[in-house]
Amino acid sequence: MGDAHAPQPPRVASTPADHCPEAVPTPPSIAVKVLYALPHPVQYQSPMIRRLVSGGVELSVVYARGEQRFFDPEFNRELAWDRPLMEGYNSLVLGPSEDRSTLARLLADHARECGAAAVWAHGWSQPMDLAAWNASARLRLPLMIRGDSTLPGRRGGGLHQRVHRWLYARRFRRVAACLAVGSWNAAFYRAYGVPDERIFQVPYAVDNAFFQRQAREASSSREILRRSLGLEPGLPVVLFCGKLIAKKDAATLIQALSLAGPSAEARLLVVGDGELRLVLEKLAEDLIPGRARFAGFKNQSELPAIYELCDVFVIPSTYEPFGLVVNEVMNAGKPVIASDRVGCWPDLVRPGVNGAVFPAGDARALAEVLRPFLLDASLRESAGRASLEIINRWSFEEDLAGIQAALEFVRGR
Repeated sequence: MGDAHAPQPPRVASTPADHCPEAVPTPPSIAVKVLYALPHPVQYQSPMIRRLVSGGVELSVVYARGEQRFFDPEFNRELAWDRPLMEGYNSLVLGPSEDRSTLARLLADHARECGAAAVWAHGWSQPMDLAAWNASARLRLPLMIRGDSTLPGRRGGGLHQRVHRWLYARRFRRVAACLAVGSWNAAFYRAYGVPDERIFQVPYAVDNAFFQRQAREASSSREILRRSLGLEPGLPVVLFCGKLIAKKDAATLIQALSLAGPSAEARLLVVGDGELRLVLEKLAEDLIPGRARFAGFKNQSELPAIYELCDVFVIPSTYEPFGLVVNEVMNAGKPVIASDRVGCWPDLVRPGVNGAVFPAGDARALAEVLRPFLLDASLRESAGRASLEIINRWSFEEDLAGIQAALEFVRGR
């Protein structure tokens, strides 16, 4: 049994046999090699990593486990992303160990081998995150973190929150640079005592070029896709895209559509899967009979066409640390309606410009802000254009600039 759980020898992914990835063609503008520790490849992280490397950031990317099928309990299914996540940059896979001390030792060894001058952790809760904190302490290397916690996301009562703030304020003193993914995340760091000089904007972004290109290409097949999904022509399509679990709160959207009134006729397209699917299908049949289509899980390459098809996107979550699906749909030039518990709204959703915001869980309030978009095609078009303009300024280019600024700061400490 001990052999079954022993850490596997590290293996290198991508192209070279060298365990210390070098930046591709562009000469590095910041001469600080960074060990970037991640639990596993992530569909949102990999394109950003490729852009950082091509922009001259010297990254040595290290994963605890590689790119393989996995079971997602919230989607209630086994998944494998259909876009390559470990191509275009060099990476190292340590093995499947969940033991923090083993991972920390392997990370520290690798950092010595490749001459890393800083460590970048994805957060502070997963075994690989904690191993990165440990490795940076062992080697006395500056630590950068990029979590997505927000003040609205804190759990527990007043005493729990005070203890949490005291504990993490002490932990964050060790951090050389906090890489904020959005305004709410930056506010979280400030509330925990991190000074502004150590907070750098490295926004949660997606591969804008990919999503915009795919949406343009899908436009010519829009009506074919519409028919395949059983959506009648001429009616606005309201899109929900996410896991069918309680905190995503698709039920409030279904209720809102039942309250929008007969003049605001629309079709609801639900993309995603999860434990509440049967419950939500029954709710939709009761409240908006014949007006909802449940399309199930769609993989990354299928989503741009779905985004291009819809007329309005709604994210009604009762809590969402950020909500990268909003970035994706904005690249298709669509209006966005978000609850006030979705972390990205202060940065990406501008009420009266490219969408609207409503109090989470309030179906009547959602119906009120949704109704104008269902009735007015010109409003949808102008808001969609605004979405595209906004998202073009929230991209990997901003990530590159933020990382470069953080590394300049770390190098000067």
